[in-house]
Amino acid sequence: MDDNKKYVLDAKVERTIKALAKNRMAAVYAPTREAAVQAVKDLLQEGDTISCGGSVTLAESGVRDLMKSGAYRFLDREEEDPQEVYRKTFSADVFLMSANAITEDGELYNVDGNGNRVAALIFGPRRVIVVAGVNKIVKDLDQAIARVKTLAAPANGVRLGTGTPCSRLGCCAACDGRMTSGCASEKRMCCHYVVTGYQRTDRIRVVLVGEDLGY
Repeated sequence: MDDNKKYVLDAKVERTIKALAKNRMAAVYAPTREAAVQAVKDLLQEGDTISCGGSVTLAESGVRDLMKSGAYRFLDREEEDPQEVYRKTFSADVFLMSANAITEDGELYNVDGNGNRVAALIFGPRRVIVVAGVNKIVKDLDQAIARVKTLAAPANGVRLGTGTPCSRLGCCAACDGRMTSGCASEKRMCCHYVVTGYQRTDRIRVVLVGEDLGY
């Protein structure tokens, strides 16, 4: 990365961290995925009951390996009945996830199919750790909406084999700019839309990683 691009990225990260703090969501910057794993480890306590939403970022960063290390009681929907895990998650000590986008105004934007991920973000687990690569930072909510429709949803559709229009076309079937517009597929992934603009209780922590991670 040349000096100018690095300066622009550093400024964007700084703006985003300050805006998150203003919205009472403390954030830290981890320059590498290895540093991100350490940052998450610092936020966990040995023996914590933890769970997570489906996340390519957690896998790519190495955070999921940390979760499975044996130091924590991991409620893993890949090893247990997913519906039971979803319910148990609400009593967990820590819920880990990524975000579909984070705005420079300090907002978290998340779109969900089943709703378990955004439900746990909003309420339940005592603490929430959001891990996101710098590729998830966008200027505002309009860009966050566009990011999901043109990048995150198509990529996840291919990964999960949904056969939804976005997975075939590379873009939402209804790219009209409206947040909730979309297809009528039974496997539609974009069903629940949550913007976290402020937190009244001290639950959410954000780890911004200086690498491109996930979709």
